[in-house]
Amino acid sequence: MKVITICGSMRFSKDIMKIATELETDKGYCVLQPVYNFDNNVLGEAELQNIVKAHYKKIDISDAVFVVNVGGYIGKSVTEEIEYAKSLNKEILYLEKLF
Repeated sequence: MKVITICGSMRFSKDIMKIATELETDKGYCVLQPVYNFDNNVLGEAELQNIVKAHYKKIDISDAVFVVNVGGYIGKSVTEEIEYAKSLNKEILYLEKLF
């Protein structure tokens, strides 16, 4: 079973949840998702860093990352996650074609 980590801006959290469900139910993948519904004003810097470290660990143990780039949008954090995944020779999949 292929393990896929979803990467994408939290502005697309509803899209991410829908895609995760489709990848698991329709494609049979094991899907690792970002953490949802957290408020940067509530969490401290240490907690936010733990979330980031956990997300990179998800990429470490995945076969591929699936980038949710609605409207072609890929922010700075997701760009860094893609570069990290590439450095580990992970397969990179995109919701929307880049070109």
